[in-house]
Amino acid sequence: QLQLVESGGGLVQAGDSLRLSCAASGRTFSAYGMAWFRQGPRNEREFVGGINRSGSWTYYAESVKGRFTISRDNAKTTVYLQMSSLKPEDTGVYFCAASSATYTTPKSAYGYWGQGTQVTVSS
Repeated sequence: QLQLVESGGGLVQAGDSLRLSCAASGRTFSAYGMAWFRQGPRNEREFVGGINRSGSWTYYAESVKGRFTISRDNAKTTVYLQMSSLKPEDTGVYFCAASSATYTTPKSAYGYWGQGTQVTVSS
């Protein structure tokens, strides 16, 4: 079993930066690819960014490329999402998730999910 707990969400102004953290416990963290998803007002959980097991590869949704950076520290069993130049459309509940695959984007491939952390960006 793997438990994931997100933190770092909050209310910020457009253009600000915010870093989300996802702490993992209960199983070998380095065996999982990790990703961040978000759920906006349409209640659709969409892929934001992912990172492979070792952290050597990252991949992002087109809407966040150049603004968001995903990283991981396997020693600390934590994955991060550094968000910059935030926009109101980035508002939503952000979830971290773990997959046994090296990397993937469909949410169906992720077997472990956190409870989410709210990010609100005002203009």
